[in-house]
Amino acid sequence: MKNGFINIYKNKCDGSTYVVNKTKKKIDYKCGHMGTLDPLASGVLPIGVGKATRLFDFLMDKKKVYLAEFTFGYETDSFDLEGKVVKTGGRVPEKNEIVAVLGDFIGEIDQVPPRFSAIMIDGKRGYDLARKGADFSLPAKKVVIDDFSLVRASGERSYIFKIECRGGTYIRSLCRDLADKLGTVATMTMLERTEVGVFKKEKSITLKELLASDNVEQYIIPPEDVLHFPEIVLDNTSAIRLLNGLKDEFPYQNGLYKVFNESEFWGVGEVSDKKIYMRAYVCE
Repeated sequence: MKNGFINIYKNKCDGSTYVVNKTKKKIDYKCGHMGTLDPLASGVLPIGVGKATRLFDFLMDKKKVYLAEFTFGYETDSFDLEGKVVKTGGRVPEKNEIVAVLGDFIGEIDQVPPRFSAIMIDGKRGYDLARKGADFSLPAKKVVIDDFSLVRASGERSYIFKIECRGGTYIRSLCRDLADKLGTVATMTMLERTEVGVFKKEKSITLKELLASDNVEQYIIPPEDVLHFPEIVLDNTSAIRLLNGLKDEFPYQNGLYKVFNESEFWGVGEVSDKKIYMRAYVCE
């Protein structure tokens, strides 16, 4: 089995770990997912195969695109359909009211994550503490929203939104904060991730398709194809010297690069003061 990525479209109600385990069993090779999707969410779930999982750190901050439905008039403790209703009676804002404030959420903003999240607090997951009724709060963190637009109304109390953001953004928290800005409450009632960096919905496959395939390698995207760093191609002698820890000088500017030898992709290297340091080695 070769290293790379599989662009899987996760169905609603499937857990991200469930998808990874099924994929791992099918291909009989190490796997890991990049960016958890909640069970009630659907959409793109990139699966790293083999040593390609070492590249996750270089991909996590890539742009993500979501379609989300926010339903106004009530709020759950988890801000989505998994929680219990804690607030009711909020008004439903008009479309023009919503459009008028969306710009306030674009750019770098402070966002408080939901208590029902995988964030660790004193060694325990936030959702475990929240389910036990523990009294705790989470600090705000910086997140980046590239675009936030209203797509259409989807019911008497609901609207569909398109959100383009960076890693670490909670769409459920965005739902809460938008409603608060409008003087009401809301709950996220649908979420679909349509894009994660180079991984797009229209080029994804379902888990069912993967499990039914007799040739899963056809779905594996080469690791070098998901990175947008410039390339460095070394002759075999220089590549072996680099692998052995020898620091030759090269005429490249400081920064991250895709490093190749004469025949294959080696991984991600960082140039500093004309020397190459391998940050993620993915070659067999």
